[in-house]
Amino acid sequence: MEEIILEMDKFKIFRDKIQDNVGKVIVGKEHKIDKIIVAFICSGHVLLEDVPGTGKTKLARALAKTLNCSFKRIQFTPDLLPSDLTGIYYYNQKNLEFQFKPGPILSQFVLADEINRATPRTQSALLESMEERQVTVDGNTIKLEKPFFVMATENPVEQYGTFPLPEAQLDRFFIKLSMGYPEFFQEKEILTRFKEEDPLEDLEQTISLEDIRYVQDNYVYVNVSEAIKEYIVNIITATRCNKCIELGASPRGTLALMRGAQANAAIQGRDYVIPEDVKEMSVPILSHRIMLHSSVGILENKGEDIVEEILNTIEAPLEKI
Repeated sequence: MEEIILEMDKFKIFRDKIQDNVGKVIVGKEHKIDKIIVAFICSGHVLLEDVPGTGKTKLARALAKTLNCSFKRIQFTPDLLPSDLTGIYYYNQKNLEFQFKPGPILSQFVLADEINRATPRTQSALLESMEERQVTVDGNTIKLEKPFFVMATENPVEQYGTFPLPEAQLDRFFIKLSMGYPEFFQEKEILTRFKEEDPLEDLEQTISLEDIRYVQDNYVYVNVSEAIKEYIVNIITATRCNKCIELGASPRGTLALMRGAQANAAIQGRDYVIPEDVKEMSVPILSHRIMLHSSVGILENKGEDIVEEILNTIEAPLEKI
């Protein structure tokens, strides 16, 4: 097998270009944007759980413009049907034949706004596109264009009229994040930056399709030592043995943690994973993949806290590679 020589500068430039461009619109969320970049490189999807007005939609639009991806925003409501996402075949009387009218899911970058307001039937239509990278309409399978990236949002405060996401769908999201409120000086900067015009309007593409293909195809060649693999498995195993956790992370979570650590190392300019990469990605990748016992599940951010506790109890390997 021919050895792959990674051009690590490409990964770091990819990350820096996105951070610089999105930073013109989003103030002070570099750490969160890094996590989203990692998910995008891994061809994963992102769930943003936060109150309204924290910049989720602006972040999605800024990312789509930066990456030069076709963008669609879908407002999820209880009356939304699967066909409203996937599209329909309709009879064209002029041509005397059935034609396909594509739905908004057939875009490269999809913002699924308030995803938990849709019925489970509609959520399942999104599930197929996220996992299989395809949609099925009237028995016909339609492949989705690459890259395909879903950023979904949900409001953790309003629960009236919502349908909680099933565990199977939560597991399809690569990471779960919360934007959070800005710091004092960051919010002051927002007032200055948005005083006249919205900087989003003038945002330009900085990433090419070739850049995207390179990072998505080659991050898997970042070296993961046997010690790091054991460290990852020990963390996953601990989620299955914790007394507060009813259902631990699945093997899909194991793979996601390794790939997330590889991509995180790559955007830092390293061709090898260190324990800090694993720690950095453990909370956003694992916290939504575990099911807590009912006695602890009602506490806010308890999943994140438990994963943090697990990281503090598992000894990290000392080897560099």
